[in-house]
Amino acid sequence: MKDVMIDDSFWQTYPEAQINLMWLTGFDNHDTDDNLAERQELLRTATAESDKFTKVDPFRNNPVVAEWREAYQQFPKRKGARSSIEALLKRASQGHEFTPIEPLVDVYNSISLRYGVPVGIEDRDKIAGDLHLGTAQGGESFFPLGAEEDDPARAGEMIYYDDEGAVCRSLNWREAQRTMLTDDTTNGIVVMESVNADQAARANEAMAALAELIPTYFGIKPDKTAVLTAETK
Repeated sequence: MKDVMIDDSFWQTYPEAQINLMWLTGFDNHDTDDNLAERQELLRTATAESDKFTKVDPFRNNPVVAEWREAYQQFPKRKGARSSIEALLKRASQGHEFTPIEPLVDVYNSISLRYGVPVGIEDRDKIAGDLHLGTAQGGESFFPLGAEEDDPARAGEMIYYDDEGAVCRSLNWREAQRTMLTDDTTNGIVVMESVNADQAARANEAMAALAELIPTYFGIKPDKTAVLTAETK
């Protein structure tokens, strides 16, 4: 990956948006029993904390959920596509017990649940050229995890993309297998999207909390962070 580029089409769609970024370099993402219990407790505590985002009944009327559903109305998408934070909160509200998957996924899922923000991390070494966020031309190649056939992006859909195709469809709905984290990932780019001021404030707190957890679980410090808005583009 060369750089992260936010297209004008994104800012035109979400003028109050904010994108938080963090670069991580040289970490070991292989699963280990050394901190398995700690990661399980991290997820358990975060799940309990997520209750504050799911107290309203019905679920769709919770502010975090409602705001992201409204944001998803601004572009064409597959029926049923939802933000990644809605998917996590729904599972938590239904009593799902999150179990460790791999270290970095566990850490960022815990942050997402604690702060009610979408968090995504891609393998920087697998991104071709710049990583863009903007509206799709249509036809950008996309293979989600487990897919055997290409499922190209729709024209006008909000996507992350690079020189080889879509990296994540419908803003933060589903990521491509091509650039997703694996055990062998050593260099990552962390992304948090916000579409209003309240979300942005939580994202700032979430990124700071993530930066504190990274040295504990991976023995490294983030290379750098950035906060992008329509004014700073």
